[in-house]
Amino acid sequence: MKKLIIILLFLFAVGPVANAQNEVLFNKATEAYNKAKYSNAIELYTKILNNGKHSSELYFNLGNCYYKLDEIGLSIYYYEKALLLNPTDQEIKNNLAYAENMRLDAISTVPKTFMARVHDQAVGLLNYNQWGYLAIVFVILFVLCYIVYYLLSASTQKRIAFVTSIIALILCVSSLFLGYLNLQDYKKDNPAIILKREITVKAEPNKKSESLFALHEGTKVNIEATLDSWKKIKISDGQTGWVEQNVLKSLKDF
Repeated sequence: MKKLIIILLFLFAVGPVANAQNEVLFNKATEAYNKAKYSNAIELYTKILNNGKHSSELYFNLGNCYYKLDEIGLSIYYYEKALLLNPTDQEIKNNLAYAENMRLDAISTVPKTFMARVHDQAVGLLNYNQWGYLAIVFVILFVLCYIVYYLLSASTQKRIAFVTSIIALILCVSSLFLGYLNLQDYKKDNPAIILKREITVKAEPNKKSESLFALHEGTKVNIEATLDSWKKIKISDGQTGWVEQNVLKSLKDF
């Protein structure tokens, strides 16, 4: 019991210190970026990542640094990671679009049905954590309205409080459901970004197999399977093939 208390006290003491150190590093990195010292800024931002701190702002700034250095693959990689954490941020979307315009590959996308597009737009509006936070807000609103319903005496006010509580409950359940769908989509997919200037996609997981097509830096793929040091990938037009694992980086890597 004493050991547990000591550990908890240590964590409470170390937490604020670590946050303060990360904040100092973040400010220094931003200052370096403003002075066009992009490599120095990357080094400082990476130190924050190594400290276990992850945020859309951090990934976004890393994306900006790599974009300034014309490293399009890594800039797209970090913009995509920022977008995973904050899918509604328009600035991230804009910068990602600029970086994607510098890619060499223009791959068509397999058309989706109307229902699939509606699903993607609704479920992808927020990430699963944000849907969870929204559900908590609606739960609190439901409880408050339900309490007010019992405290009020006027029939009109009671009716308004009751209807509002029911709406809040429905929105809470809807948020939980959309968050669940978003989490399932996240688990199902394993997106990655090609980081090499140019690669050749093979028909089988070995260097001597038939070459199918070429891909270039910054192209987004989905990892379908892994075999030794090879990854089976699928691109947006439906084509599949094998590449060596060192040519790409999964967006789920931390």
